[in-house]
Amino acid sequence: LLHLSLPAPQFGRTEVIENTLNPDFVRKFVLDFFFEEKQNLRFDLGVVLIMVPLLLQDFLGQMFCTLGEIIGSTGSRLERILSGIPGKKCGNIIFTAEELSNCRDIATMQLCANKLDKKDFFGKSDPFLVFYRSNEDGTFTICHKTEVVKNTLNPVWQPFTIPVRALCNGDYDRTVKVDVYDWDRDGSHDFIGEFTTSYREFSRGQSQFNVYEVTLLSFKVESEYTFVDFIRGGTQLNFTVAIDFTASNGNPSQPTSLHYMSPYQMNAYAMALKAVGEIIQDYDSDKMFPAYGFGAKLPPDGKISHVFPLNSNSENPNCVGIEGVLEAYFQSLRTVQLYGPTNFAPVINQVARCAEDVTDGSQYFVLLMITDGVISDMVQTKEAVVNAAALPMSIIIVGVGPAEFDAMEELDGDEVRVSSKGRIAERDIVQFVPFRDYIDRQGNQVLSMARLAKDVLAEIPEQLLGFMKTRDIEPRPASSTTTTTPPGLHKLRI
Repeated sequence: LLHLSLPAPQFGRTEVIENTLNPDFVRKFVLDFFFEEKQNLRFDLGVVLIMVPLLLQDFLGQMFCTLGEIIGSTGSRLERILSGIPGKKCGNIIFTAEELSNCRDIATMQLCANKLDKKDFFGKSDPFLVFYRSNEDGTFTICHKTEVVKNTLNPVWQPFTIPVRALCNGDYDRTVKVDVYDWDRDGSHDFIGEFTTSYREFSRGQSQFNVYEVTLLSFKVESEYTFVDFIRGGTQLNFTVAIDFTASNGNPSQPTSLHYMSPYQMNAYAMALKAVGEIIQDYDSDKMFPAYGFGAKLPPDGKISHVFPLNSNSENPNCVGIEGVLEAYFQSLRTVQLYGPTNFAPVINQVARCAEDVTDGSQYFVLLMITDGVISDMVQTKEAVVNAAALPMSIIIVGVGPAEFDAMEELDGDEVRVSSKGRIAERDIVQFVPFRDYIDRQGNQVLSMARLAKDVLAEIPEQLLGFMKTRDIEPRPASSTTTTTPPGLHKLRI
């Protein structure tokens, strides 16, 4: 018998499988998956003893993991060793996850009509179409309106796209009703006529409907892929860290410094790094993370650098796991001299050069930049962002400390897309937040980190999907993935 907890209350149990050491459980657990959250799971395995209360079952072992670790494993299949009984081998446990499908197809169609009724006293009709999905109770729900084509009895409407689930709720034979109207400025549109069809008739290329000579000119169906589809297909999230080592952070040996290494708690830089990194690392198979600093004088000659490896290895800036990044960060604080200015463009261009080499959908790059001040090279940074927007790349900027970050909002293209030299970024790839907005008033660092990660990572799945869609990249089948190097809410079955 297998118990799943999330992590404290029990979420569910499998069925009991009798007389075997290699059970293959049938029952599945349906969980909500949030990429931007760390969703901890605990699995307990036990033997059911006849006539004994469940609390007195024999314990066979347990395993802890995150939902992200299961999703991020090759083919969303994770195998782990059971533990919990000292000195005893408890065996292995294997998980597989799949996203519950809800008819994710997208239909694109175009229609025209001939010799419609003339409804206007002066001039011809201004026709448009209204599509309705039929409901189980016989009623209809509007699901799409075309644009109005002015002053014609032979309209050709523009192609439009609609989710198949919106058109027929996944039932291909369900009735679809289409009304034809003549538009009036006062809203009292004149009814011209109607016809009924179905998604299946559309998909067969039914060329002409019986009433009012409405003709289907084209019909195409495409799959709407999700973030989980790409992760299951082997897409890796390559996580890179860049930390601000400018003098405005204060002397690291002083408690007032943003880089102060207290023996009792993490500083804001370490908290931001750990909060974001611990979630993203579940989607990177090799757990090797490039980590850079910028704005410091480096030993032995005191040369200023705006992109130096935290591990002091210019040939291989990778650190092993998030703990390795933190260790390299603390070591750099002991060896470099904080200086300035605060230049972002060099490190953005550094990651962009890596992203340029892998544009086939197998990798997506996420750069986390943590800073305490205003960008000194805003013109160059905007140009770097515009260039990076055409690559498989996202940028997260976390501002720490009390400084005003108004200028930083220019890079976060939620309202106005970043532009440089007349060029507009083709995607919004920057997410900026000030860490102070997420700090728990009671001093709970774990809660502060969870709040930060949830907000800054929420846009990554949509940004990844946006790049894949613009490049017509489809996810690879999960069964063909190898271990070589996303918003949303998803329903997942384990």
